[in-house]
Amino acid sequence: MNGGAPRTWQQRIAWRLTVILSALVLFFLMAPILAILPLSFSSGSYLTYPLPGLSLRWYEEFFTAPRWTSALRNSVIIGIASTVLATVLGSLAAFGLARWRSRLKPIVLAVVLSPMIVPVVITAVGLYFFFAPLGLTASHAGLILAHTALAAPFVVITVSATLQGFDMNLLRAASSLGASPLTAFRRVVLPLILPGVASGALFAFATSFDEVVTVLLLAGPEQRTLPREMFSGIRENISPTITAAAVILTLLSVGLLVAMEGLRRRSERLRGLVPR
Repeated sequence: MNGGAPRTWQQRIAWRLTVILSALVLFFLMAPILAILPLSFSSGSYLTYPLPGLSLRWYEEFFTAPRWTSALRNSVIIGIASTVLATVLGSLAAFGLARWRSRLKPIVLAVVLSPMIVPVVITAVGLYFFFAPLGLTASHAGLILAHTALAAPFVVITVSATLQGFDMNLLRAASSLGASPLTAFRRVVLPLILPGVASGALFAFATSFDEVVTVLLLAGPEQRTLPREMFSGIRENISPTITAAAVILTLLSVGLLVAMEGLRRRSERLRGLVPR
């Protein structure tokens, strides 16, 4: 069809089965979210179906109760700070690796990306024993540094992918015109790789905002983040407020996905404008 050869009945059946199977897999993945969403509007004090009534009381508690507002504030502060650090360090690391020609490059890249590969619980235990003598446990600074280490590899990957289509001759041209290395990077490189940098920053923020294992080991009572508060709530006292928090986190994730799709399209447009 559409100018090609007509499909046989076997191909049409296979296509329909593929669509049905894909829809079932999508429904299976979305079912937990679809189940939580109505519970967040329940007027009852327990997580039960059918709903006794509809109410916004749990959203009100989420935005007014000190335990939840404090956890949300900590998550935002730690997430933004670690995102800034991870974006700067990850972008510089990706740019340096892109220009480096050495047999040691794969080894260095593996070390840089190791926080993505090593199980997070091992990384968290290692960070705990490293931070404890330095007095960085039970502190915002320790959590920011820990989340920076976990988030930086995502920035390295996205920026490295963007640099694959970057013509390094542009840097040489800028240098031949008298631009310093910093000016050349700021005026030539950064505008072209900005979609990749922004995508990496979004991944870094999502990684920090959703992280709970290192928070369990490194955080004190004053550094409880939103995932930590939700985890503790599930263990100690299951409250429908957790469903409201889950819905808000889901909406945040959807917003990040939409933003990353917009950045991906902008990156493709820029690649189409700049010759390799």
